Amino acid sequence: MGTIWKGGTIYTMKQELQTVEAVFTEGGTIREIGKLDELMHKYSGQITEVQELGGGVMFPGWVDSHMHLIGHGETFLKLQLGSCTSREELLEAVRDQAELLPEGMWIIGEGWNENNWVDSCLPEREQLDLAAPGHPVLLRRICRHVIAVNFAALEAAGIKEGCPEVAGGVLGRTTVGTLSGILKEKAQDLILEAVPGVTEEYLEAALTAAIQDCWSNGLTGCHTEDLSYYGGCARTMRAFNTVIHEHEKHFRAHLLVHHLALDEWLEEMKGKGIESPMLEFGAMKLFADGALGGRTALLSRPYADAPETSGIAVHSDVELEELIVLARKHGMSVASHTIGDGAAEKVLRYLEKHPCPEGKRDRLIHGQILRPELVEQMKRLPLITDIQPSFVASDFPWVMDRIGEPENLLIYAWKTLLNHGIHCAGGSDSPIEKVSPLEGIHAAVTRTKPNQPAVYGEEERLSMYEAISLYTTGSAHAILHEMDRGMIEEGFAADFTILSRDPFEEEPQALLQNSIQMTVVNGSIVYQNE
Repeated sequence: MGTIWKGGTIYTMKQELQTVEAVFTEGGTIREIGKLDELMHKYSGQITEVQELGGGVMFPGWVDSHMHLIGHGETFLKLQLGSCTSREELLEAVRDQAELLPEGMWIIGEGWNENNWVDSCLPEREQLDLAAPGHPVLLRRICRHVIAVNFAALEAAGIKEGCPEVAGGVLGRTTVGTLSGILKEKAQDLILEAVPGVTEEYLEAALTAAIQDCWSNGLTGCHTEDLSYYGGCARTMRAFNTVIHEHEKHFRAHLLVHHLALDEWLEEMKGKGIESPMLEFGAMKLFADGALGGRTALLSRPYADAPETSGIAVHSDVELEELIVLARKHGMSVASHTIGDGAAEKVLRYLEKHPCPEGKRDRLIHGQILRPELVEQMKRLPLITDIQPSFVASDFPWVMDRIGEPENLLIYAWKTLLNHGIHCAGGSDSPIEKVSPLEGIHAAVTRTKPNQPAVYGEEERLSMYEAISLYTTGSAHAILHEMDRGMIEEGFAADFTILSRDPFEEEPQALLQNSIQMTVVNGSIVYQNE
């Protein structure tokens, strides 16, 4: 017994502007699409529900191709610092939190970005000590490649003056050589390992909050990387299984497997049988470099505003190749965090040397800085690029101060990638950026910040169809589901995102006023805007 969906504009996303009048779904699958009267007649004895769209605009379910689902849920459970406009405002938030929490409890916050502050001064140890003298403090920068901590956090981690440098990381120091409390890349692990572990109940609460918020933003699924951050991947897998399967929070979660969690994951997968159409595992995840905000993304030349560095290679060349060989040993594709062109050059070298298993696809996550010859190399490989359109709105114009004259560099060059036939999938990298696909599509189409006129890289603007495709056919292609997800087509999943207004009929700016009318997963309405 099934459902007829009618009464709105239904875009199939098979071709630009292709629409159908109605859709018949049954058992979580699209049985047929076409004219309303023909479907009503053909399935007259099988229709148990007629779902009126009320003039809404239906798309295949939107999927975020790169986020951290538990991390997104934690934004509802932790101190949020993304709206701070100065260091003093951040410190005030820490002081307020210190008054609320029992003495000795860790204060954990995230999302600060000194590039948006009036003073651009980092929140170093000395200020944090004064703000919360009775608490260890850990504040993650928006990029998650830099943290700021106080003395109590350093002490809990056993980090003292004279501590040796960390390979692949940076222990920040003041002008007089003392520890500043700013830690970058692998140096963060010293602190993160000292933070008290989270409970499974906490993980389940974070996942539940994240999924419900994703539904309200029109998302029917995501590709996420969570398995190495919460005290072992076994408990994280149990939390996903509990929330998605036992609690029936229907959401299509595709989990990447961090290389540090690989052994435990392989052991846990033996005989467990927890995979389903709602929960599956994908490529092995690794980090090749850092982020542009902290000048740790690996460029092929020095940073224009810090010529003493060109960034950080998280792994040596030998280590990087060994990780890719490890993935191939287990028949896995590779998903590499790769922001700078220097990192892309290294990763692509070893992906080509050690080919991807037949029928699978590697992915470059971010791919923000590339060179033309690297794009040519990418075209030869079974490779997709995970892009985050909202990075245009958050990174420009300051990112050009980092890079300097573009010369032979391709900067957030997504139109170029698509024109070269390289598949791109669209994500948010939440909680680093807002999870909203509507804001991501707006950034991809306009290359602007919301409600601001400046255009950054106009030649790389996408069409509305290309931008929406990032979250439909693009995300499906990234995980080998192009034959059963990402389009409204017979035999495909009955996952739908219904908007209140038609983005093809309005100026791009109207995307910011559009709203999610309904979200449907596996044929069931999981969110409805009352």
